[in-house]
Amino acid sequence: MLHRFAVMIAGMALAAGSVAPAQVVPAAVTSTASVASTTAVAKTNAPSPLLQPGEPLIAAPVVAAPESPAPVEAVQPAVSRSGSLADKVADLRGSDAGSRELECLAAGVYFEAKSEPLAGQLAVGQVIANRTRSKGRFPASYCGVLSQRGQFSFMRGGRWPAVNKSARQWQTAVAIARIVDGKLHDDVARSAMFFHAKRVNPGWRTSRVASIGNHIFYR
Repeated sequence: MLHRFAVMIAGMALAAGSVAPAQVVPAAVTSTASVASTTAVAKTNAPSPLLQPGEPLIAAPVVAAPESPAPVEAVQPAVSRSGSLADKVADLRGSDAGSRELECLAAGVYFEAKSEPLAGQLAVGQVIANRTRSKGRFPASYCGVLSQRGQFSFMRGGRWPAVNKSARQWQTAVAIARIVDGKLHDDVARSAMFFHAKRVNPGWRTSRVASIGNHIFYR
C-alpha cells in the first residue's frame, strides 16, 4: 500500500516537472525595470540646467523665425528718353529725392534756377553732373561739387538754406535731378562746366556754348 502511494506521489511530481513554468519576470527583475523606467521619466521631466526658474520643464521646439522682408526701395516710374522734358518732369516730381546725393543735385537746381524754364533748370543740373565727371578738376559727387569753396553762393558752411519740400518748385527740382542723374534727356548744356547769370559779365576766358533762360553756359 505504501509502495503504491509512493509511486503515485512520484508520478505526480514527474508530471508537474514536465509543464513549462509561467513566463513571470522575477520580482527582482521587475523591480529593477520599474526603477529604470521611473528614472528615465524623471530624467525626461527634469529641468535643464540652462533653464531659469519659472521656465517650462520641457522646452518648446525651436522654430526658425521668418526672415524679415528686404526693404523695398522706392521705384521710379519708367520714363522714356523720347518724351518731352515737361512730360518727364511731370512723371518724376516728388518731395523726396530718395538719396542724399540726389537731394544735393536738386538743391543746386532749386537755388540756382528754380524760376528758370525747365530747359534752364536742366542745364544747371547738367553742369553739376558734368563737374563730377571732370576727373579730379572738381569733386566726384554732387554734394562735393555743391560744397566746393567759392563755387555756389547759396552754400554757407557746407549747407544750403531750409527748403519747403512740399513746394512745387522743389518737387520740380527733384524731377530735374532724377532726369540728369539718369541721363533721361539730351545734354542741353553741351558739356558745359560753368555758368553765370546774364546780368553779370565775369570776363571768363572760356568757350561759351549756350544761353538758356537767364544763364550763359561755358565749357
